[in-house]
Amino acid sequence: MKAMVLEKIQKLPDCATPLTLVDLPAPVPGPDEILIKVHTCGVCHTELDEIEGRTPPPFFPMVPGHQVVGRVAGTGETATRFSMGDRVGVAWIFSACGKCSFCRNGLENLCAEYKATGRDANGGYAEYMTVPENFAYRIPETFSDAQAAPLLCAGAIGYRSLNLTGIGDGDTLGLTGFGASAHLVLKMARFRYPASRVFVFARNEKEQEFARSLGAVWAGDTDDRSPEPLNAIIDTTPAWKPVVEAMKNLDRGGRLVINAIRKEPTDQNYLLNLDYPNHLWMEKEIKSVANVTSRDVFEFIGLAEKMDIRPEVSEYPLEGANQALLELKTGNIRGAKVLRLT
Repeated sequence: MKAMVLEKIQKLPDCATPLTLVDLPAPVPGPDEILIKVHTCGVCHTELDEIEGRTPPPFFPMVPGHQVVGRVAGTGETATRFSMGDRVGVAWIFSACGKCSFCRNGLENLCAEYKATGRDANGGYAEYMTVPENFAYRIPETFSDAQAAPLLCAGAIGYRSLNLTGIGDGDTLGLTGFGASAHLVLKMARFRYPASRVFVFARNEKEQEFARSLGAVWAGDTDDRSPEPLNAIIDTTPAWKPVVEAMKNLDRGGRLVINAIRKEPTDQNYLLNLDYPNHLWMEKEIKSVANVTSRDVFEFIGLAEKMDIRPEVSEYPLEGANQALLELKTGNIRGAKVLRLT
C-alpha cells in the first residue's frame, strides 16, 4: 500500500517535506481489530506536534493521521461489530486499557495506557489501517467522506472543549484561533446555545470575516479587547500569547479552556506576562483538554448529523500531505484540510 511516513523528527518550515511517500505491506487485523480501506484522512495541527517532536511517536517510521474515514475491508476472528463494506471513522483515541478507574468512569482520555492514532499506532495517511473495533465509529450517510473526516478530531475535541466551558444558554463565549476546530465549535455553540453571543479572536482578517459569516457577533485580532467580558473562552492556537491575552477578556469566574495537546515553545516567555491580579484573580480558571473519549466521538457524530454540520474543507491527494502541513504551519488554516486517497 501507499503511505506517507515520518522517519525522524523534523522542523517546519526549514524542512518542507517531513513525510516520505513509501510502499508498505498492508496491515493484518488482530483478533479484535478491523481493517479499513482509507478514503479520506484529515490533516491536524497535532501532526505538526508529532513531526516537530513536541509529542513524538515512540517508534519510526510512523504513519500519521487520526481523522480517518473509510470502509471495512477485513475483520479479525473475534471482531463482530462491523461487516465488510461498512463505512467507519477513526479518531485520535486508538485504544485504552478499559480497566482502570479512569476508563471505568468514562475518562479513557486520562488512561495511562491511552494510545493515539497516528502517533502510538499507524494512522490514516495510508491506503489501509487497522484499529480495535471498539474504537471505530459508524459514519452517517448524510456526510461525504471529506466532510466526515474533520468531525472525528476537530469536531469531537471541539465538542469536549465546549462541554468543559460549563456555559449555559445566554452566556458569552470567546474563541481564540479560528481553524478547523473553532469553526465547528462556533456552529455547535449557535445550535446548542441560541441566546449566547460568540466573539472570535484571530490574527488573519480573512479568518475574522469567515467567523462573522458563520454568526460571530464580533471578530478581532488576538490581542484585541472584546466589547464585553466573556463567561468562557476556548483557545485552539499553538502559541502562548493568546492564552495570556484571553485571560484579560474573561469575566469574573470565567473559564479559559485550552484545546491543544502541546504549545509551541517559540513564545513561552510570554507567560512571564501572566499577571495574577489582572489575569487570574476573581476566581478565573484555566482548564486543559486532554484527548477525547470514545463517548465524545460517538455523541458528537450524532449531534453533527442532527445539526447537519458541513465543515468547510480543502482536499489534497495523499502525496500532497506535506503541502497541507506546511500551509498549517504558516497560518493558512481556513476550515479543515483533508487528504483524499480514493
